[in-house]
Amino acid sequence: MTQRIKQHPVFARYYAKLAGPALQKAGIDEHRRRLLAGLSGHIVEVGAGNGLNFPHYPDEVRRLVAVEPEPRLRAMAQERADSTRVSVEMVDGRAEELPFPDSSFDAAVVCLMLCSVADPDAALSELYRVLRPGGELRFFEHVQADAPAMRRAQRVVDATFWPALMGGCHTGRDTQTAVSDAGFTLASVNRFAFPETRIPLPAATHILGTAVRPLIGGTP
Repeated sequence: MTQRIKQHPVFARYYAKLAGPALQKAGIDEHRRRLLAGLSGHIVEVGAGNGLNFPHYPDEVRRLVAVEPEPRLRAMAQERADSTRVSVEMVDGRAEELPFPDSSFDAAVVCLMLCSVADPDAALSELYRVLRPGGELRFFEHVQADAPAMRRAQRVVDATFWPALMGGCHTGRDTQTAVSDAGFTLASVNRFAFPETRIPLPAATHILGTAVRPLIGGTP
């Protein structure tokens, strides 16, 4: 749930010191490894936060460009990048206006990011643009719940305190549909609860999967 706006130091400190370690304790590294498995070539990660994905990128990744607009998180990510085996280039940028030419990357990664961008449709449009035809979008996001009662709870939470408290995060976005609407072809989607708790949580429903920018003519 890293923040997508330029300045949010309170959330940045909270995420780095509390939320990030808590997610790691709950087992998020397993999902990070699944998200990134098999990637190679030139990759862009949009909303890199403090760089917690960096150690999990395969050696076959020749170049990783990591975009993060929040200065404190970006500085933390740079420190982590300096000790990562994959070559990482940190970039200050917004998901809705990526500073790259068309068809620049073999794959794009978003991880707990699309919940908090101001305009997720614009962000997905930009991700589509900077991917080469046939390139992959890897995504791991918490999303709209399956149960109607929890969806109602998400709407209440998102309309009140949650976005302001959690750096713009929205618990109930239908990200899977948004990915399809942006022109991507869904290749795989795994839907699950994380973390697993006895009490249902508004931000527990997650999807992890792959979508493809179609080749010319519409074939993945």
